[in-house]
Amino acid sequence: MDVGLTGVLTTLLLLLSVLWFLAWRNDKKRSQLPPGPAPWPVLGNLWQKDILPLYRTYEKLSSTYGPVFTVWLGLKPAVVLCGYEVVKDALLGHYEEFGGRPEIPLLMQLSKDYGNAFEPMTMFRHAAANVICSVVFGSRYSYSDKAFLELLNMIGNYISFFLSPIAMVYNTFPNIMHHLPGPHKKALDECEKLKDYIREKVELHKLTLDPSCPRDYIDCFLMKAEKEKRSIYSNEDLVMSVFDLFGAGTVTTSNSLVFFLLILAKYPHIQAKVQEEIDAVVGPGRVPSTEDKLRMPYTNAVIHEMQRFHKSRTENFPRMTTQDVVFRGHTIPKGTAVIPVYSSVHMDPTQWENPKEVDPGHFLDGKGEFRKRDAFMPFSAGKRVCPGEALARIELFLFLTTLLQNFTFQLAVEHEEMDLFSLWLKIERKVIPGKFFAIQRPVSA
Repeated sequence: MDVGLTGVLTTLLLLLSVLWFLAWRNDKKRSQLPPGPAPWPVLGNLWQKDILPLYRTYEKLSSTYGPVFTVWLGLKPAVVLCGYEVVKDALLGHYEEFGGRPEIPLLMQLSKDYGNAFEPMTMFRHAAANVICSVVFGSRYSYSDKAFLELLNMIGNYISFFLSPIAMVYNTFPNIMHHLPGPHKKALDECEKLKDYIREKVELHKLTLDPSCPRDYIDCFLMKAEKEKRSIYSNEDLVMSVFDLFGAGTVTTSNSLVFFLLILAKYPHIQAKVQEEIDAVVGPGRVPSTEDKLRMPYTNAVIHEMQRFHKSRTENFPRMTTQDVVFRGHTIPKGTAVIPVYSSVHMDPTQWENPKEVDPGHFLDGKGEFRKRDAFMPFSAGKRVCPGEALARIELFLFLTTLLQNFTFQLAVEHEEMDLFSLWLKIERKVIPGKFFAIQRPVSA
């Protein structure tokens, strides 16, 4: 037999043996995990129809496999949690067992293991970023600062990429993707520029630090590092902490505000009622303040309802079990990725009267006063709850009330797509322009 042909046959035999072994090993794992759709060899459920993203498919999958089921991201299983009772039981009732966070290859490649993504989108992103800049840098920036705008564009691109299907492929096969060209290379390279910018700010802070008068987050971090002298407070940890604050505090807040305008433009009667409350409580003579929130139950309810209605994409940011746990009749091994589907909590018909409708009444009692709801989890729950929740709540209230005090918003372009979230995704991904008319409101004497 030809030597070359023998080599080819040997290689094919080896590949088939590896694939057989991987399939056998996965079958063994599958028998120990909650049920779920059958995965393909190597790829798992990544490219299978009607499985990912989960915010679109969780209802169908949970009706077939139950509220706790398994999907496969390549060769790695991820246990999915659906519905208020299940997510609450995991994140609050078993907070220690479900309190881990798996290694996320894209973030590891970016952070190098330090630190533990008129069209209002850009304008809101600049405004939200300046709030974060005030906190971490002790200063604000002009909206015309070209270098700053370039850096904001970079982190916006990174967050958009991080939530994309290609990012899921990267996190599933990092050793392969790291050596291949593609959008992940550009996103990571751009983020290095932002990290360099932060490093420059840190060095400047070191030169001008006055321990008796800390100016911002960087000063406080440097003072803590000097006092503790522990490796956890290294320069690169500070750089990645500031980077995370930018990503979480800029893009998520600005995107939420644009989504809010989309809802208010679609439901003008809700927008008008919020404006009536702003006029009654705040009036035209001053800007809204945080103290006004307690006297504005309807506005508060509308903001909560818009957050409830805004579906979240969580596949690329899972949790992880910290130990073997028996949960809802299933044994989940230590180190297993876990995906709580918060959209399933916010659309759970056992917890909400009209889950698929925009209804501010979900957060109002019989007297019209604001009421909290346990099944409201836009900032997660348990040990991994968002550390920026308080700041985000204040920002959303002040930005929105100030805008509606002065303007009424209408969509500038009518779109045939009536599903709000599908329309929002097209705007977020810049498939269609997200343009609004901002109609100035008459100011009474």
